[in-house]
Amino acid sequence: MSLPASLKQSLKLPLVVSPMFLASGPDLVLATCKAGAIGTFPALNQRTSEGFEEWLKIITSSLTKDDAAFGVNIIVNPSNPRVIPDLELCVKYKVPLVITSLGIDQRVIDAVHSYGGLVFHDIINVRHAKRAAREGVDGIIAVAAGAGGHGGNLSPLALTSEIREFFDGTILLAGCINNGGHVAAARAMGADLAYAGTRFIATKEAQAVENYKAMILESAAADIIYTPNISGVYANFLRESIKNAGFDPDNLAPKTDMDIVEELGLKEQEGDKKNGAWRDIWSAGQGVGGIHDIPSTAELITRMSTEYREAVNRINEF
Repeated sequence: MSLPASLKQSLKLPLVVSPMFLASGPDLVLATCKAGAIGTFPALNQRTSEGFEEWLKIITSSLTKDDAAFGVNIIVNPSNPRVIPDLELCVKYKVPLVITSLGIDQRVIDAVHSYGGLVFHDIINVRHAKRAAREGVDGIIAVAAGAGGHGGNLSPLALTSEIREFFDGTILLAGCINNGGHVAAARAMGADLAYAGTRFIATKEAQAVENYKAMILESAAADIIYTPNISGVYANFLRESIKNAGFDPDNLAPKTDMDIVEELGLKEQEGDKKNGAWRDIWSAGQGVGGIHDIPSTAELITRMSTEYREAVNRINEF
């Protein structure tokens, strides 16, 4: 397995808290990094590049050498007009980890590598993983069945093992990672790091609205709908949030195109009041049935670290 020294040196748990729309901001990132896991956020959680830079200033000025690294997600999609402006800010502040999704661009990889940063790319199938490996990314995020957001439908066992056959970089595994035992299982399957999202929406520092957090606690795997008809790309959403937004979860109109500005509700400031796919219709993974509380991020990571050691010991006892 391959874990860069720049990430490993301050880690207390082999975990990345994924960049989540609505939920990830400086409070969650800082709490995660100071607790010993890697915290990340989407650049587009700030509605402007100027706002994004303010968050970078807060995070970089608050972290010390003893804290874990942080990362930023850039959506590399033609509908995102901020790819280059936000990339320039990542270079300016030497963001340690840049996570690319929904597209891959050599300019992003080259720019991040120019200052010694790392690029991890998320994928849902082996074809996309092979392309990412050819382009020279440092890590591949295997978004397996059941993951929140733009998840895939492949078994984590199949996905990680096939990727490892041709890629010797860092592999991260995403999909229903709720506790330390799940982190240990990801490592046992060949991943270097676990990649958790939904579990951290239900934390005190997540900036998601309280109704979103409450809905996660009230839901089970059967309440998750996997559909392309919300954002134009297959993703997992909470059934109840679709209903609350005024749609029939079992009779969604087809949607085949993606407009990231519309999807995130960014047109609202221009007078467009359409539902944003992530603002009004909430994403979550199939692991929601295992989430029962809203702890602080530090409490959760401490708990997961204990569970991780216990799981490793159980494996070693056999």
